Amino acid sequence: MPRRIVFDTNVLLSMYVFADSRFASFREQVEQGQWIALTSEACLAEFHRVLTYPMFALDSTSQATAFSAYAKYSLQVASATGLKIALPACSDRDDQKFLELARDGKADWLVSSDKALLRLARRDKLRGLFRIMTPETALLERVTA
Repeated sequence: MPRRIVFDTNVLLSMYVFADSRFASFREQVEQGQWIALTSEACLAEFHRVLTYPMFALDSTSQATAFSAYAKYSLQVASATGLKIALPACSDRDDQKFLELARDGKADWLVSSDKALLRLARRDKLRGLFRIMTPETALLERVTA
């Protein structure tokens, strides 16, 4: 059964913009159906916005290509309705959407390089829901799984 994965925006940039990144292999996992990349409207909007940042110097065609490649292979998850499992508050409010997506999409992993999210992993606040891990850990887990 494929793993259900949430990638934060920085990991998505490594997968879809910086093709020579050591994390680009995650893209293969998704495109081959070994992993299901979960996303939401809010997470897609953030990825789209970040692609336009001048620091990446991406022309509109490159932005559209990266965005479309991810959108094509991701599964968009709607926000859960009804009784929701309470989540800890992330110290970076902009990252809360990734926690909510992982919960609502019944993710196995949230792969992130964000310090605020990784602090929650160290505190073990999400035991039984999903694991938050660095891309490096996900690479190791991918190889050993």
